[in-house]
Amino acid sequence: MKTVLDTSALPVIAQPGRICILQSKWHFTLVQSMTEACTRVLAQAGYTEIDIHTLPGSLEIPLAARDLLAEDSIGQIDAVICFGVIVKGDTLHFEMISQESMRGLGAVMHEFRRPVIVEILPVFTEQQAIDRASDDEFNKGIEAAVAAIEMVAWRRANTA
Repeated sequence: MKTVLDTSALPVIAQPGRICILQSKWHFTLVQSMTEACTRVLAQAGYTEIDIHTLPGSLEIPLAARDLLAEDSIGQIDAVICFGVIVKGDTLHFEMISQESMRGLGAVMHEFRRPVIVEILPVFTEQQAIDRASDDEFNKGIEAAVAAIEMVAWRRANTA
């Protein structure tokens, strides 16, 4: 389903921290498009510290997220945002990578109690990924940035 999000009324983040974006190098043009859309929205929200890390694939993203958050002992990282594209092929590779990436990122989010936003797209065709990563208002990078901003605002208002 294609969704257009209104980015004009996002919560204001007082003293934005760091956002770390982890991106897979597979289907890099599409992944980069999501990263660029995301960074534009984050910048509009006042984020100036946006670290982008390119990793071999989606399976490596959970470990990188864990390493970054483990090194962040003073809580400078407000959120981690993850981008990848996994296209179904003829083997179980698609299922294994998709499931393990999601399971791993969920574990990291709960362990470090920091938002981990996941836009690793498990798709059946490359066209489905193109439809979600094109340079338009439906780009999943926008959705990821909005989710990160909303979660950071919510956590600051509701957690100690």
